[in-house]
Amino acid sequence: MWKAVADYHTHTRYSGAGGSIRENAQAAQQVGLEVLGIADHGPANWGHFNLTKPETFEQMIVETRRVEQEFSGLRILAGTEANIISFDGELDIPIRLQRKLDQVLAGFHLTVFPKSPAAGLKFAVWRLLADLSPQLLQRARNDNTKAVVEAVFRNEIDIITHPGLHININTPELARACARTDTALEINSKHGRESIEFIKAAAGEGVKFAIGSDAHRPEQVGRLLPGIKAAQAAGLKAEQIINVVED
Repeated sequence: MWKAVADYHTHTRYSGAGGSIRENAQAAQQVGLEVLGIADHGPANWGHFNLTKPETFEQMIVETRRVEQEFSGLRILAGTEANIISFDGELDIPIRLQRKLDQVLAGFHLTVFPKSPAAGLKFAVWRLLADLSPQLLQRARNDNTKAVVEAVFRNEIDIITHPGLHININTPELARACARTDTALEINSKHGRESIEFIKAAAGEGVKFAIGSDAHRPEQVGRLLPGIKAAQAAGLKAEQIINVVED
């Protein structure tokens, strides 16, 4: 029997989700979590309204510290789900801010403002044309993998979120980079798109995993059972996952 002790991937109104830090904390405490991660979207993600500006994270840090004092036995991490904005692995959260935050999650999202027109064009081309031929698909796969791997090496990322969601990547190559940098790969309970094969391929490289709810409403905080079931079906042990323990 596994017990989830942390949910590192939750969103608040700072980036258009339905609850506040306090409401997420209340939900986390109700389901028995010891750690709650706030991971609001970085500013380049146009797929979410009320985007968090870089300077707003300073306010979030202060609020997180204040709210944490209200909840005995619950640690609250002020963080972000940053966006990869170039094929060189740049994020929309600068290093100086990454170092101020308690945690940095990062994902390859299709709904982003790329750093440059050239990057934007490549994002669009691979999204629209990659499936037209095996050659284009392989080129897209190579570029997508490079973007995420470079992000891992160039930034201070704790968790890569929903790897492979809507993009084609080389899972073992990404997992090797994450294992070298002590970066976890997420098993996302909300999207449910991680196949058993993906988890097995990544686990073979010695990487750690984090199961995340990707909660956008307080009632979704701590909903990790789908991810736990996927991890167990793939043959993972609890010690391979940073936010579960044997109960």
